[in-house]
Order: sequence, then C-alpha cells, then structure tokens
Amino acid sequence: MAMLKVTDLNVYYGSIHAVKGVSFEVQEGEIVTLIGANGAGKSTTLNTVAGLLKARSGSVEFEGESLVGIPAHKMVSKGIALCPEGRRVFQDLTVRENLEMGAFIRTDAEATEMRTVVYDRFPRLKERRNQRAGTLSGGEQQMLAMGRALMSKPKLMMLDEPSMGLAPILVQEIFDIIKVFNEMGTTVLLVEQNASMALSVADRGYVLETGRVVKTGTGSELLVDDDVRKAYLGG
Repeated sequence: MAMLKVTDLNVYYGSIHAVKGVSFEVQEGEIVTLIGANGAGKSTTLNTVAGLLKARSGSVEFEGESLVGIPAHKMVSKGIALCPEGRRVFQDLTVRENLEMGAFIRTDAEATEMRTVVYDRFPRLKERRNQRAGTLSGGEQQMLAMGRALMSKPKLMMLDEPSMGLAPILVQEIFDIIKVFNEMGTTVLLVEQNASMALSVADRGYVLETGRVVKTGTGSELLVDDDVRKAYLGG
C-alpha cells in the first residue's frame, strides 16, 4: 500500500480548472518530485494534499485513510509536515522559538530530542538560535523552515519550492539536506522548479503541464528523457 495516494484530483480557482485529474502515489521511504513550469499546478496539488485548498473531486489517502475534509492544522498529528513556498518563518520569533512552534504535538522530551537532531543537521541554526528569524539570510530562513517542519517528526515531509530565490551554492546544500532527511527515514514529496536538482535526488518524478500529469518515471529516467530535457533542463 502506498503511503500517499492521490487519485483523479480536480481543483478549481473560481472558474479556472487548475488541477485536472491528477493521480500519483508516494511509497514509504521514497523521495518523489512533481516538476513542471510555473502555473503547471504543482503547488496547488501540494496545498490540496496539505488541506490548505479544497478539491472539487478526487481522493487523497494517507496510510489508507482519506484526508479529504481534514483541516490543515490536523495534518501534523497524522504525520504530515508542509514546508511552504516562500519559507514563511515567524519573523519576530527567535530561531529556537520557531523550532518549538514545529514541535507543538510532541512531548517536551521529544521536542528536545528533535531540536538536537535539527541543530546537528543545521549547525548555523544552532549558532543563531537566539537570533530573530527575520534577521537571517534567505538560505538560513529556508533551513529554519525545513528544521521547523522536521521538529514534528513527520512520516511525510512535503516541500514546496525549497530552492526558490537561493544562490546556487545554497541550492546544493538544501538538496543535500533533503537527502539526509530521507536517509533518516522521512518520506519526501517535493515540488520544485529546479528540475535537474529535483530529479537528481528523487526516486521517481511526475511531470505536470497545465494541470495534468503528462509523464512519469524514475528520477534518472526523466533526467535523460528528451522531452523533459528540452522543456526543463535546457538540453
């Protein structure tokens, strides 16, 4: 049984049909990526899975249980964490306070354990733990957003455009961290415009165009696919 199974998802913004019959699945332990151009429906799909948007039709199942109608704030207790596009850290709170916000469903002992894990993975966050999040660089804020999502000890981590607006050297660092999360046992669903980086870490990928899945394959298959190379990899 797939950990996450999305079937025939249809999502509208008013009269605009943004996601058109999208189906995909994520097996436990995988990194799966949704790639495509701006406006392809990637983030809309992710936000619908996360309970932030309502589907017109279709089903979303996590570990065999329907997520349809479950509000976004209840997803964390199911074992799902979303690291949203644009980082969205609490600017006026310190790094440590931001991390604690991510552990609200955990006991104090579990929160302390996860904070140690996060500080091990993100030494810069440990150095800046008493600094206000709004004073961090863009790369550091992205690390904080990912660390905060990790604090809930999720089974499934959903990442929306984690490399957006970051310098190339930081992009590599962020994707290295995604691989580390996965090696720690976290299943990852990744939405990303940087198709080459996403496919290089992903077990499998789905290509979205104008709200539809037009191609799927392993990360390595899609990296050498002619259509994908022409459209997204500059090949």
